[in-house]
Formats: sequence, structure tokens, C-alpha cells
Amino acid sequence: MLIQPDDLLLIIDVQNDFCPAGALAVAEGDAVIPVVNRLSERFDHVVLTQDWHPPGHKSFATSHPGSAPFASVAMPYGPQTLWPDHCVQGTKGAEFHRDLVARDSELVLRKGFRKEIDSYSAFYENDRATKTGLNGYLRDRGLKRLFMCGLATDFCVAWSALDGRREGFPIIVLEDACRAIDLNGSLVAARGEMLKAGITLSNSSQIG
Repeated sequence: MLIQPDDLLLIIDVQNDFCPAGALAVAEGDAVIPVVNRLSERFDHVVLTQDWHPPGHKSFATSHPGSAPFASVAMPYGPQTLWPDHCVQGTKGAEFHRDLVARDSELVLRKGFRKEIDSYSAFYENDRATKTGLNGYLRDRGLKRLFMCGLATDFCVAWSALDGRREGFPIIVLEDACRAIDLNGSLVAARGEMLKAGITLSNSSQIG
């Protein structure tokens, strides 16, 4: 699979809180960094997403007294998994991992900054209606095919991939440059949804 000039690498949420010792650590989350760094050097266009929650965000378990992390609650936009407080604006946990080379990419897209609604996808917030603006950015720049990597495979990567596919972009998810939370079988479910949507699940070694 040859990289083209109008391809883009989307690096999703490689932040301290999703890496070991972080508030919402993904197992081996930091293991993606060397792979992501090698990839970022090969693409002409790189965009980062950054989880960027205000204190007291409604997706935090601490905002729902009596609820535990990883429980589910009903929100106006549908079921919401409750998370430990993480990626709070201006904190060390919200920063990109120091070893991530592509910290100064073309665009940093912040998501999850609206207190009342969570945002997994790089394209839409979890109400499936509020746009982040990424689609317009990609169209205006003439970028056509998206390669995705980062954290976590079964949440922010998968939701971004599925929404990107719905917007008409060819999507390739590089699984060796991702790691999953795998909450109650969420990884198998996410992989199944991506394959059903026509998303290519590949590996960085297949990139020429």
C-alpha cells in the first residue's frame, strides 16, 4: 500500500492519561509511540486529536454521585460509559506523550471540551450531530485517504474510522499502531463494525 501525496495520518489521543500510569491507562498504550513516530515521518500530512475535557465533565464517574467508573448511564444523546477523570484541560495527563515526535503536526483537533457531551470521534461528538470541523478541513485541503492510529482502538479510533467512512473517505486502521481498552468485549465488537463498514484493518508493515 503506497502512501500518496493526498493521504493523511490521523494520530488519535496519544496522551499521558491513556499511557501507563495515566488516569485512564490503556494497556501498553505507550507501545504505539515508536510505530506512530515512524509512520509520521513518512506522511506529508499529519493531524493529531487531543482529548480535552473541562473539570466536572459529564462523562466522568465523579460527576454522577454513586456511580463507578466504567458503568453506563443514560444521557440525552444516549448511553454513556462513565470514565475516571482524565485528560482535564491544562493538566499533565492531557498533554501528548513526550516521546511522540509528531506533537507539532499541521493540526491539533481538540475534542470533548463541551461539558455536557462526550466526544470519541474526530468527526462528530457523541450526539452524532455536532461536527468537529475535521470533514471540512480535509475537503478544503484536498486530502482523500485517511490512515488512523492511536488510542484506543475500540473507542476513539473506531468511532473516528466509522465516521470517516460515513463521510466517504477510504479508511485504513493500522492495528499495530493502536491499543484497546477492551471493555466487555468492545474490541471484537469494534473490529466487526469497522470491517462491516468497509474499513481496511492493516499493519504498518504493509505501508510502502
